[in-house]
Amino acid sequence: MASILIIEDDQRIRERITRALAERGHAIDARRSGFEGLSVALEEQPDVVVLDLGLPDIDGTEVLKMIRAVSNVPVIVATARSEESTIVSLLDAGADDYVIKPYSVDHLEARIRALLRRLDDPAASAVITIGGLVIDRSGREASLDGMELDLSRKEFDLLAHLAGRIGEVISKRELLAEVWREPYGGSDSTIDVHLSWLRRKLGESAAEPRYLRTVRGVGVKLIDPTA
Repeated sequence: MASILIIEDDQRIRERITRALAERGHAIDARRSGFEGLSVALEEQPDVVVLDLGLPDIDGTEVLKMIRAVSNVPVIVATARSEESTIVSLLDAGADDYVIKPYSVDHLEARIRALLRRLDDPAASAVITIGGLVIDRSGREASLDGMELDLSRKEFDLLAHLAGRIGEVISKRELLAEVWREPYGGSDSTIDVHLSWLRRKLGESAAEPRYLRTVRGVGVKLIDPTA
């Protein structure tokens, strides 16, 4: 069972979710405002934060950014905004997953279980060395030839996912599902843009690849250029 912080200003939704999750054995703390929820998130370090965007005192996106600046606590965003661009920006800002309002308690709990399973995966805490590239998945740090890489949250997630299956071609569909948490499809351009940014930070390009190799029409793989 998980300790879950609900940050939601709608009293009806807050009480319904709190009651239902508590009945299923979870430890729940529910707050109605962004700053109050932020304080609890940082002080109590719950297993998961479920964050509404439409808060009375501050936009939930800003709360997300504040949490992410100082903590790796998993955050599931609850939003009525279903536009792809909005979802992508939230994931890039540090959300680990999202649910679209209105959502059921079963749906939310399933997302929480899936997120906690990923975090409990022993392989996710491994330090992976590939040539001059070192990826510390637990510490969420990466370096190349001894120099720390300044990666955004999604750039790191993308790199870590590819590194976990070194040499294997991974489809963009899988990357959308596993890294961007969009199992029902999304825009390949999102992946292409992040790959371009990641290549730049790895000191390479699509025309002159080193670590990242695109297999046209299939997907992308991470290789050891020194092997």
